[in-house]
Amino acid sequence: MANKKVLIVDDEPNIVLALRMLLEDEGYDIEYCYDGITGIENLDGFRPDLVLLDVMMPGIDGFTLAKYIRGKNHLDHTNIIFLTAKGTKDDKMEGYDSGAEYYIVKPFDNDAVLEKVKELLS
Repeated sequence: MANKKVLIVDDEPNIVLALRMLLEDEGYDIEYCYDGITGIENLDGFRPDLVLLDVMMPGIDGFTLAKYIRGKNHLDHTNIIFLTAKGTKDDKMEGYDSGAEYYIVKPFDNDAVLEKVKELLS
């Protein structure tokens, strides 16, 4: 069985690096990018099982990218977890309304993120 694929879309390189190391150690295939436009470009070729998605990014924000994913039939299987500093109740509602399975506020606990990733990809 092929490894599950995770796309990380976050404009903070240190966050991307930390998530990459965490998930690669668990055997996941990782692609990453630093903005929503590149995220869209990576979706079709990579076809991730899960997207870890920031909200505030240059170009296209995470909410818009999540709605884009939900609008594509060939990405029906793709789960979305928001990892973002935007933690108000309204932000969370918008995250879930745009199609996320989970919404985690930064700073996040690595174990909690890994638990949710494993849960969604099991």
